[in-house]
Amino acid sequence: MVRFRRLRSDERIRSMMRETRLHQKDFIYPLFVIEGENIKNPMESMPGIYQYSIDRLPEILELVKAAGIGGIMLFGIPQHKDPQGSQAYAKDGITQRAVRFIRKHYPEIYIVVDVCLCEYTSHGHCGMVSGTEILNDETLPLLAKMALSLVEAGADMVAPSDMMDGRVAAIRSALDEAGFAQTPIMAYSAKFASAYYGPFRDAAHSAPGFGDRKSYQMDFANGREALRELASDIDEGADIVMVKPALAYLDVLKEAALSFDIPFAVYNVSGEYAMVKAAAANGWIDEKRIVMENLTAMKRAGAKILITYHALDAANWCIEDSE
Repeated sequence: MVRFRRLRSDERIRSMMRETRLHQKDFIYPLFVIEGENIKNPMESMPGIYQYSIDRLPEILELVKAAGIGGIMLFGIPQHKDPQGSQAYAKDGITQRAVRFIRKHYPEIYIVVDVCLCEYTSHGHCGMVSGTEILNDETLPLLAKMALSLVEAGADMVAPSDMMDGRVAAIRSALDEAGFAQTPIMAYSAKFASAYYGPFRDAAHSAPGFGDRKSYQMDFANGREALRELASDIDEGADIVMVKPALAYLDVLKEAALSFDIPFAVYNVSGEYAMVKAAAANGWIDEKRIVMENLTAMKRAGAKILITYHALDAANWCIEDSE
């Protein structure tokens, strides 16, 4: 008889046999920056998550630094929006100013910036619109312009999340031509039209003003199409590709990780976070055990980078567990 339990008999041997381990450097922490001063707005649907004005960023950046996590992903919330999302690529835009502040005062923190127009457009869509149509090719130059402006401000990596066809190639070309050939692109390649995004849209003020995003984000029923999206972004020059959301799409991540020899990221999105926090607040689950199990599943399925609102807690738990 095979005795699998021999290697599970106590924590010492279980630890030696463990195939997948989490480390604080695996995590990227999403961070929301808003116009104004002395602002720290709590997100009701995302307990523990806040919108920060630039002057209050040190409060959270000190925690990020102390936790030793891999980096942050920055989302800017402008005061003024227009149909072209002009604050997305303005030199003095909220995100550009936040990047310069972080680069100056926290040079050791790795800065990833989300590249999308939805937070900056008055209609809330990720691209230019004509009537009710979301325009693809007309959006690409603006995404490239946004990415370049953020890299010029000091961002280490850009992460296009818009799901316009051809955006990775447009951004890569713009960065290369401007002398930023070494700046990596992490593409939201298999981004599904998901109900798990609701709390994020409250935090980022990015809900669409009409319709939905199903004409550009992926149908959640389609797995093979996700592989085609991933292959296309890799061909266009993406250095890292992403599956989003995480938990309901681990099958996609696993198949993709077996198909492509490239680093993968997952986004453990706001709805996934909110469900865990709500259940934990009601005493229905053990928050630490659930979070670490979820994140381990993502890494086991093939993710190198875990973008998660649990990052600070999870990093500290990783440190505690290693001591």
